[in-house]
Amino acid sequence: MSRRILVTSALPYANGHIHLGHLVEYLQTDMWVRFQKLRGNRCVYICADDTHGTAIMIRARQEGRPEAELIADMRDAHLRDFTAFGIEFDNYGSTNSESTRQWCHRVWKSLREAGLIVEKDVTQLYDPEAQTFLADRFVKGTCPKCQSPDQYGDSCDKCGCTYSPAELINPKSTLSGATPEIRTAAHLFVALEQKHAFLNEWSQSGKHLQSEVANYLKGHFLGEELRDWDISRPAPYFGFEIPDSPGNYWYVWFDAPIGYIGSTADWCERVGENVEEIWSAQPEVNWEIHHFIGKDITYFHTLFWPAMLQTAGLRLPEKVHIHGFLTVDGEKMSKSKGTFVMASTYAKHLDPAYLRYYYASKLGSRLDDLDLNLDEFITKVNSDLVGKVVNLASRTAKFVQGTGLSAQYPDDGGLFAQAASEAEAIANDYENCDFSAAMRRIMAIADRANRYIEDNAPWTLKKDPAQATRLQDVCTVGLNLFRQIAVYLAPVLPKLAEQTGRLLNAPIDNWNHSQQPLIGTAVAAFEHMLKRVEPTQVQAMIDEGKQDAPTSEAAPAALPADSGKYLEQEPLTAEHCTIDDFVKVDLRVARVLACQEVKESNKLLQLTLSLGGDQTRNVFAGIKGVYKPEDLVGQLVIMCANLAPRKMKFGLSEGMVLAAGAGGQEIFVLRADDGAQPGMRVH
Repeated sequence: MSRRILVTSALPYANGHIHLGHLVEYLQTDMWVRFQKLRGNRCVYICADDTHGTAIMIRARQEGRPEAELIADMRDAHLRDFTAFGIEFDNYGSTNSESTRQWCHRVWKSLREAGLIVEKDVTQLYDPEAQTFLADRFVKGTCPKCQSPDQYGDSCDKCGCTYSPAELINPKSTLSGATPEIRTAAHLFVALEQKHAFLNEWSQSGKHLQSEVANYLKGHFLGEELRDWDISRPAPYFGFEIPDSPGNYWYVWFDAPIGYIGSTADWCERVGENVEEIWSAQPEVNWEIHHFIGKDITYFHTLFWPAMLQTAGLRLPEKVHIHGFLTVDGEKMSKSKGTFVMASTYAKHLDPAYLRYYYASKLGSRLDDLDLNLDEFITKVNSDLVGKVVNLASRTAKFVQGTGLSAQYPDDGGLFAQAASEAEAIANDYENCDFSAAMRRIMAIADRANRYIEDNAPWTLKKDPAQATRLQDVCTVGLNLFRQIAVYLAPVLPKLAEQTGRLLNAPIDNWNHSQQPLIGTAVAAFEHMLKRVEPTQVQAMIDEGKQDAPTSEAAPAALPADSGKYLEQEPLTAEHCTIDDFVKVDLRVARVLACQEVKESNKLLQLTLSLGGDQTRNVFAGIKGVYKPEDLVGQLVIMCANLAPRKMKFGLSEGMVLAAGAGGQEIFVLRADDGAQPGMRVH
């Protein structure tokens, strides 16, 4: 029996354009949805623009136009970008819709009736020049915990600490640059602690979250009393006014996830479905709900959102799929370096299919960050897509354009059967969001297929009329293996699947097309599929990125915060290492996969370290004679993961293993506890 699945991506904020970092999520979700549809499941992809909050209000004010006009223009821009990258939604709505408003009222009524809403005075920052209370993301200052400067008012991206904007050291308004004033106003809160037992059971069940997410929640939130969630904002604010609290508006993070339901309701009205059947917690109805989000909004989707749904008697997510961040060439996206690339800029210079495949080759099932290495991007696309996949069709189709495929499938030494037998393993990889594993399996099939073509050389057979039948058979095998690969890649490269369907007069619309070869069908003229990526194209994109980089990034919605006090900062002396210097060091847990002596050196051991998933590093450490290589294998150590690579005569060292001691034989490698996981950040 086929599944019925409702899938959502996090709602893009209507205050900025889509960039390559955003696309990680929407491409991941689109590929997963396309896979489900290819498997014969009914899969509905729902999204919407997140339209409320101070950021929209301020921008509309600055541009001298209504908020509704601003968000309508941004919606059109978002949809243009998504369409360019082959991302197909079944419904793309807006949180500023009547359907979302109605569902907000319904959820709010449930929270009120359950006694979960409490009122408290909140000390908030107020911009006297902009004449507005400041949302968390409109305040910057120094983190009160680790002293990192230039942090937003909700959480520190260096140490991960969450706090109130009022707790920042030397806060400044990002709207006007003014020093905010502290003012007090009444806010409404959700008493989340009342849902502690439920949230603990749901999050720790092993069904709904990745294990590292469940462990994170247990270690950071569920191990202590859950704090009340600030759910309202006083006027002026662009959003929905709270019906039983005039002058107060629902905070953007209240109505944003409810926008999933509002957009579903709009889809249901259009196609004649029942939104209650999908979202109401009816055990006899077998709809699954899957959310795809980035790890920065884990807090909302794994604590607040399930609590809201359960209180309102609505269906809980079957799974929340969480991914890491995007870096470019190992660094945060940079406007000055041109790596803060907008989706529209990329699409001017490069085929979106390239990025779809590259992201798929990097996306695993864990929360590991994804790095867009531009040199690797060029090499991987040219090698895998052009050199391995498209090459199969381009080197065979032309020889059978007149004759078509053989009437019987030829003996191929078991190649087609072997690839067909891998369909379920590849399907499991897709299902589990381990796209990188799926791509490795598919490229292994492509490697075997290309060896077959090389060994049988159809271009040579073409020269001998007596080999016409043999030529047709060889090309029949090659094109069927190509079609198998196109089926397996269809969630990632839908355009290639369409082109393959036209080439072989057999549309690809079902996963099971990988199980039976085509025989006796006509072969159309070969059409261009994918060209090689030229370094000049990538450079042109980067150059334009430097020119059109935004002056300020879109402000995402923020974590809730309580009031707090300022902390005093100790004056620095000339001898101090500043916190700015220290927080640049990225310390990670790593597992030693292999270790060997460097024969040419008296001090060095060569270690292969795992940072989780497919991330490995080659590191040279001066601990020879202190540690035996075999004693280190399997151990969890601490490494500096962002140390600039160093070229040595023995090879490239890609980090540093941390140790303590006086030197000589007194060197003690720093270890991590057994409960730690490779890739975990060390604080």
